[in-house]
Parts: sequence; structure tokens; C-alpha cells
Amino acid sequence: MKYRAVFLVGAAAGYVLGTRAGQERYEQIKRLSRRVAENPTVQEAAGVLRAQAGDFAETARQKVGDKVQTVSGRVQEKVPGIRRTDQPAPADITDRTGHAARSGDEPADIT
Repeated sequence: MKYRAVFLVGAAAGYVLGTRAGQERYEQIKRLSRRVAENPTVQEAAGVLRAQAGDFAETARQKVGDKVQTVSGRVQEKVPGIRRTDQPAPADITDRTGHAARSGDEPADIT
């Protein structure tokens, strides 16, 4: 209860001070933020951060891709019946119409 009362007093004080500052203070803050955003040093720092984020994302993408390939290879080795994607499909497998199944073919409609 004590913390709730302290919070409500703080919120009320912030509201009163904020409404007294009004439109003039809002415009002042807006001008200041615009100047900061347009500052060449700030824009340069933002560009550097964007480049670093892109590099980080690319590195993470490569690591995840490598990990997926490694795990996929282990699963294919351990689970019977899973055919590796780099091996051609056996030619003697046919669908119910008698056509030879090829890698990438959709399974025949079973009705």
C-alpha cells in the first residue's frame, strides 16, 4: 500500500508539472531532439551501428545455417529411413500410376 501511494503521488506531481510546461516545453523538446537527430556525428554513429548490426546478423545467420546442417547430418545418420538430400532417388520406386518417382515429385493423390 505504501508503494502504491508513493507511485500515485509521483504520477500526480509529474502530471501537474507536465501540464504546466505545456505546449511551449513540448516544442522546445521537439526542436532539441530534431537537432540531435540531424547532427552529423549522431548520423555517422548510427550508420556505424547499422553496419555492425548487419555484420552481426550475417554472422549469426551463417552460424545457425552451419549448425542446422550439422544437426541435419547427424539426424540422417542416426534415423533409419531418412534419405539424404544429396543422394539421388532410387529409380525402381514407382507411384500407384506406375510412373517412376523422381526427387522433388509430389506424392500421388491417394483416394
